[in-house]
Amino acid sequence: MDNCTLEFVDKLSDEVEDKMRKDLIAYESSHGIDVNYERFSVVLKDEDDNVFGVLSAYTAFAEIYVDDLWIDKSRRRKGYGKRLLQALENNFKGKGFNNINLVTNVFQAPEFYKKCGFVQEFVRENQKNPKLNKIFFIKYFEDEIQTQGLLQS
Repeated sequence: MDNCTLEFVDKLSDEVEDKMRKDLIAYESSHGIDVNYERFSVVLKDEDDNVFGVLSAYTAFAEIYVDDLWIDKSRRRKGYGKRLLQALENNFKGKGFNNINLVTNVFQAPEFYKKCGFVQEFVRENQKNPKLNKIFFIKYFEDEIQTQGLLQS
């Protein structure tokens, strides 16, 4: 193996990010797959334009991945989290995506996601601290045709 070094970094340079992305896209394209990677957020604001809720997510291939869902503690348990998830689903419904994925810990909100129609796929156990068991959820779109993630010929 060549002489090389390993380095942990907080952020990649734009040059390295661009090089990596172009190479990954070329690889996936060679298999007929469209990366379709895009980060976005859905933001909830009050009448004074104060942000009190955010859903951060990204698209990749034929799926949507929820990174974070936050509601200000003074507004929790009032339906705002469900409203964010419903907005996400409504925005992508009928656009050829397969599903929405998210991961939560046992101490967070697994019952909330079930009430929102997400189905538990599996649990990854933390052998040292069960509070940190991760629960993987999925919610499928009912669209008959999946077009996302495939290169159009």
